[in-house]
Amino acid sequence: MDNKLLVPASIIIAAIVIAGALFMVNKEDIQPKNDVDITKKEDVNFAENMKLLSENDHILGSPNADIIIVEYSDTECPYCKKFHETMHQIIDEYGKDGKVAWIYRHFPIAQLHLKAAKEAEASECAFDQGGNTAFWKYIDKIYEITPSNNGLDPKKLPEIAEGIGLDGVEFKRCLNDGDNKKKVEDSVTDAIASDGRGTPHNIMLVGDEKIEIPGAQPFSIVKNLIDTVLAKLAESKK
Repeated sequence: MDNKLLVPASIIIAAIVIAGALFMVNKEDIQPKNDVDITKKEDVNFAENMKLLSENDHILGSPNADIIIVEYSDTECPYCKKFHETMHQIIDEYGKDGKVAWIYRHFPIAQLHLKAAKEAEASECAFDQGGNTAFWKYIDKIYEITPSNNGLDPKKLPEIAEGIGLDGVEFKRCLNDGDNKKKVEDSVTDAIASDGRGTPHNIMLVGDEKIEIPGAQPFSIVKNLIDTVLAKLAESKK
């Protein structure tokens, strides 16, 4: 059997072993009562219906990175706020040399957060004006300055846009007309098809393989998982 075919399986097994142990150690710290389902997926078909990566994705880092972490997130989820900071730490450490990239997808949970879908639409209105640069500035600002659990006044959304240099009039039109309503709805459909049951819902892609990173894991846990996978990838190239 071609040894190259064994590499993905060995990477996944090693990653799951270390991740499983670390997740159990930290379970009490990262398990909220409502927002996150951290049940570990053992199904080999996990996230098999996940939407393929495309040029329309919001990505930080190289699309050709060794590891791509796809995050499905809700801007009103307090645990998503924590994980947003964690992912910026990850990109700061691994993004510049092409080891890890981060893709952000929307997963507003209407049953919990009535305002989250409109906030997701707002970030897409920012994208429409200024591309991915504006999208990331806007979504970062949302997580940075707004309260969780429906505490944001929707009137602030255009102010945030103007604060990052966007045209406020056009932004309001985009938001009021619902230009990106379907785009956000499609992202939610994708999140559910990817076995998402809570937020943040995170999937690590290594080639064609998928590893779940359940819940708002701290930086140390995600780093350990990444280091394990990168070490296995390095071994496979020897």
